Amino acid sequence: MDTADKQPTPVAPQETTPVASAAPAKTSPHQSDRWKALRWVGLVVGLLLAAWFVFPWIVLAMNTVSTDDAYVDGHVTFVAARVAGQVKQVLVDDNVHVKKGDVLVVIDPEPFQVQVDIQKAMVAVAEADLAAAFATVEGDIAQARSARFNLEHAIETVRNQVALLRSNVAQLKVTQSNLVLAERDYERNKKLVAEQAVTQAEFDIYSAKLDAARSQVDSAQQVIQETRASLGLQANEQDPLSIPDDLEQNFSLVREALAQALEAVARVGYTPKSWNLTPQQALDAFYKQDPDGNLDRIYARLLPNAPLVKQSEAKLMQAKRDLELAELNLRYTKVVSEIDGVVTRRNVNPGNNVQVGQSLMAVRSLTEIWVNANFKETQLANLRIGQPVRMRVDMYGRKQEFNGRISGFTMGTGQTLALLPPQNATGNFIKIVQRLPVRIEFTDYDPAKAPLFVGLSVTPHVYFKEPATGPNAGDVLQPLSVLPAPVGDPETRAEEAAGFEKTSPPPAEKMP
Repeated sequence: MDTADKQPTPVAPQETTPVASAAPAKTSPHQSDRWKALRWVGLVVGLLLAAWFVFPWIVLAMNTVSTDDAYVDGHVTFVAARVAGQVKQVLVDDNVHVKKGDVLVVIDPEPFQVQVDIQKAMVAVAEADLAAAFATVEGDIAQARSARFNLEHAIETVRNQVALLRSNVAQLKVTQSNLVLAERDYERNKKLVAEQAVTQAEFDIYSAKLDAARSQVDSAQQVIQETRASLGLQANEQDPLSIPDDLEQNFSLVREALAQALEAVARVGYTPKSWNLTPQQALDAFYKQDPDGNLDRIYARLLPNAPLVKQSEAKLMQAKRDLELAELNLRYTKVVSEIDGVVTRRNVNPGNNVQVGQSLMAVRSLTEIWVNANFKETQLANLRIGQPVRMRVDMYGRKQEFNGRISGFTMGTGQTLALLPPQNATGNFIKIVQRLPVRIEFTDYDPAKAPLFVGLSVTPHVYFKEPATGPNAGDVLQPLSVLPAPVGDPETRAEEAAGFEKTSPPPAEKMP
């Protein structure tokens, strides 16, 4: 049989019986109520949690002014060398906590000790010169006393000469009286000789007496003229006793003695009011320096003010000041910390040669710190000094909050204090909200518990609705402050110099 004649037997299609789908489960009424309750509970809990977290934030935002542009700032003291020299020791390193007065660096003190020894020797020399000056002035005082006696002796000499002149004039009158008597005897006996009542020998005696009387008158006149010449007076035969009333004050020897006396007291430091005073006027003016005219007290007062003593005292003061400067430089070889803080930026090592003013390291204070908060100008309307501030530092997060108060406002925004402030007058102006630095001081900061470091980011919240407290509370600008007098002020130094220790003069009874 041909295969072509064979046909496949057709298969009858099988009928598929459809499978019945599963019927949905029916929910009971109790389960539907439970799910609704859970949804309401979840909604309420969500609302409570939202209120718990959002409500304080809303209250905080409504009662405070805040900024995230704030950071911790503080004082930094740069430690510099005050004398030049070679570094011998460096006693600290970076991050070391030091106290005020701790020695940080030691500069080789040997050259400065030598200078101190030299200045001590100069002080000793100046003290010896001062003692010698006192001795010299005491000698000048003795010469002044001697000159005063010479002046009085010159006046007495003039008075003696005047008395001698008066005596000579009286003697002249005696000789003139003797001459008159001799002339009368001569004339009387001349007639008697012609009558031979008197012998020639007796007449010769009367003639000799007349000549002797005339010679005595001439001699007395010459003595008078000599006495007047010694007094500096011209000859005056008519009135030999004509003498100026102020002769003893203006006589040349008296004037010379007065000049010597003034020269002597000038070395002691006394200067007369006028150089034309008479001796008596000069003496009176000199004695008026003491109410009782006590010479010892006068010279005791002049002694410490004598020019030579003053000059020696000035040299001694200069030597002592040079010694103080040398000792000060010796102390400066120990570079100390001026504040309590932590050492940073050390850049010196033993053996380095340092110059005056060269920075060696820096010390940052742990306690003298504050927060500079840059508030927008739109946030400043209600800010005042003394308003309380609560701050969070990114370093501690929410674990630690710090309290503070506003202490002042910077007198200019950040861009005005920049190195190159903007010039809006050029026309390229775009208004930008400015920020003003506000200084916030800590009120409960304890570096031992939670130290803060300069530069840390801070988020301050100023409670502007709470009352301001503390100094200048409620003000925007601090009032004019009465600053304390600086230590070592020039006026203070001048007062100290005026009260410089002076060497006391010797007692008056020991003076010549």
